[in-house]
Amino acid sequence: IILVTGPTGSGKSTTLYAALNEINDIERKIITVEDPVEYHMQGINQIQVSEKTGLTFARGLRAILRHDPDVVLIGEIRDGETAQIAVQASLTGHLVFSTLHTNDAPGALTRLVDMGVEPYLVASSLEGIIAQRLVRVLCPTCKQEDLSVQTKAIREDIGVQPHEKIYRAAGCELCRNTGYNGRRAIFELMEMTDEIRDMALHAASSGEIRTMARKQGMRLLNEDGWRVVREGTTTAEEVLRVSRDIRKRINVAIQ
Repeated sequence: IILVTGPTGSGKSTTLYAALNEINDIERKIITVEDPVEYHMQGINQIQVSEKTGLTFARGLRAILRHDPDVVLIGEIRDGETAQIAVQASLTGHLVFSTLHTNDAPGALTRLVDMGVEPYLVASSLEGIIAQRLVRVLCPTCKQEDLSVQTKAIREDIGVQPHEKIYRAAGCELCRNTGYNGRRAIFELMEMTDEIRDMALHAASSGEIRTMARKQGMRLLNEDGWRVVREGTTTAEEVLRVSRDIRKRINVAIQ
């Protein structure tokens, strides 16, 4: 199972569709069960669930597994029944993609256990978890270097080098005076290594799993956000806006 986590509107579905597009070919049988079908993709069987007619995610998932697909996409794991079926599907040789509402990648493990999935099944079925948020991209035409006091404090906290610049939104005709043009995602990718599987098996907390994942090289969501800020792609305000825990880690408030 590969999970994409984040709040509503964080681009989870777009990431999943991009993944399916990468592996979609005539040799793979891909079936999705979604609510609703957001993008129609050629060569993929897509089923839209309907609670009114009784076609839930769990029922739809059971039905498509009878067709022996190679890859399954579940729009969202909403309940324990869907989670159990998704795990069983993965353990019987199907590659499963889905989304889950958690704030970060390690939280997905404990969330599945809270849904009633046994820890040993979580440990054996998951392959990777991506947490993500969307930040607005600065307009390249009008962005300006940010020399404010707040940004100076942020530069010191995140280790910005003297030659690196942090920018702020200004506004021009090309971006309709918003200072931004488009959006992009920031990510937190956690791979299920042997150590993390062992921790999941023994019901470790999300904090303990996060600590281990960081030791193994995982970049936290906010750290990826600061990387994008240092590249000049977005602003510090955007990263602070979409990442809740940053305000706890950095003693700076942007009004």
